[in-house]
Amino acid sequence: MCNTVESGRESFQQHAWEEAYNRLSAADHKTPLNIADLETLAVSAYLIGADQDSDNAWERAHQECMRTEDLVRAARCAFWLALNLLLRGEMSRGGGWLSRSRRLLEDHPDCVEQGYLLVPVALGCMSEGDFSTASDVFSQAADIGERFNDPDLVTLGRLGQGQAFIHQGRVPDGLALLDEAMVAVTAGELSPMIAGIIYCSMIEACQETFDLRRAQEWTTALSNWCDTQPELVLYRGQCLVHRSEILLLHGDWPDSMDEADLALKRLSQPSNQPAAGMAFYQQGELHRLRGEFAKAEEAYRNASQHGREPMPGLALLRLSQGQSNSAAATIRRLVDDAQGWVAQAKLYPAYIEIMLETGEVEAARVVADQLLGLAEEFDAPFLRALSAHSAGAVLLYEGEFAIALTELRHAWTAWKDLQVPYEAARVRILIGLVCRRLGDEDTAAMEFDAARTVLQQLGAAPELARVEALSRLTATQPSGGLTKREVEVLRLVAVGKTNMAIADDLVISQKTVARHMSNIFTKLGLSSRSAVTAYAYQNDLL
Repeated sequence: MCNTVESGRESFQQHAWEEAYNRLSAADHKTPLNIADLETLAVSAYLIGADQDSDNAWERAHQECMRTEDLVRAARCAFWLALNLLLRGEMSRGGGWLSRSRRLLEDHPDCVEQGYLLVPVALGCMSEGDFSTASDVFSQAADIGERFNDPDLVTLGRLGQGQAFIHQGRVPDGLALLDEAMVAVTAGELSPMIAGIIYCSMIEACQETFDLRRAQEWTTALSNWCDTQPELVLYRGQCLVHRSEILLLHGDWPDSMDEADLALKRLSQPSNQPAAGMAFYQQGELHRLRGEFAKAEEAYRNASQHGREPMPGLALLRLSQGQSNSAAATIRRLVDDAQGWVAQAKLYPAYIEIMLETGEVEAARVVADQLLGLAEEFDAPFLRALSAHSAGAVLLYEGEFAIALTELRHAWTAWKDLQVPYEAARVRILIGLVCRRLGDEDTAAMEFDAARTVLQQLGAAPELARVEALSRLTATQPSGGLTKREVEVLRLVAVGKTNMAIADDLVISQKTVARHMSNIFTKLGLSSRSAVTAYAYQNDLL
């Protein structure tokens, strides 16, 4: 047994996690391992994804510490077991082990374990929106880590403090602390268990601050680090969802779906883990962008059942399905209820798109100005691209074509530099619409062709259908077979009128307006109010 245990320890030191797990497990079957080796087995099992075996080893190590009356070490084992359970969404069991850990340390106020127990306290403050208190508690944890020379605790504290800073609006200070945490990961200063937590949190923070470049940079650095440990299962469910989100933005949609599928597989045991809702939502987004609306609907529904608000994706799906009133009502509620700049900024682009499609240009303008304010305050390239894109779209609807063209070209350059091909293609459609309105049909055609090529490569069926419909528009048949009343409705849509306003102007019911709109879409082969507006401008129907 001794040789097997020794070889298991050596494998662990060499970061051969699966080999360490297998050898220590084999030794344990012959003769029960001591506390230190049980802890090593628990970590090895966690690192290869054998979560249940890891839990069992931590529990046995805890019980052995209790038997030998080593209460501080018992509390430490209880903490790591609790953390693993909480990360998998087993809140009741995890909370129970945390309570036991705290009770065991009641007579030991001066130990590093007290610092670890501050971490879930600070996380609780974060979930309640008390970011100031969370920052203070995380700082206390980091200070304890420094006093006891524990790099894992120091880094967890700095990570949490950085996240709290971001939610307080102190974005540069927060990102600086996150960068410091990631340096500790890639420099090999931390245990692999903590490294995975740091990475997932870092990517989430980058997305909250729209810092795509930073997310990509640290993803590459960490991938290189992981390549030295091929047996490491660092990317658990939530991490895989974040990776899927990055791949989607960069246009790698098949790989993005693969990562989302793998995330769900990893989140299936135990069932109903909270992060599963994130994975379902990501699947919904991919299906929606591909035009697979039934699959998107099912994925969003699953996301909701797992506790993830299926918005704004579901609202955008309703818009694509022609249910514009439903989409508008939903997005208004979301924006009104959103707390904090992070939550609001995530909703603003969808809000602006839906408001423009439903003819509420003034409402879109108000939020576009707010998005511009955020872009100027936080100076993130992704946020600036979103702002320019939204501002250009609003200006197009307002008839400010020259200014719109300038904003949209800035947006296209920004999306191109960030390597976000889908949004870059959508901007080129808008540029084509502006050029067409300015009488430059040749440039409009080239912009539509460029967008079409990218959208075909991505498999973005709804946007591809839109650009193809716009490309077919000609001035040879201005009315497109529309009746006189339908032309009147079309003109009012083109100047930004809502269905309610059109009904009032023409003294007809909203139901009649909706029927006319359906006829207009069918006769002209169009699918959105923006395309109808473009048709009206192109064919001088105003």
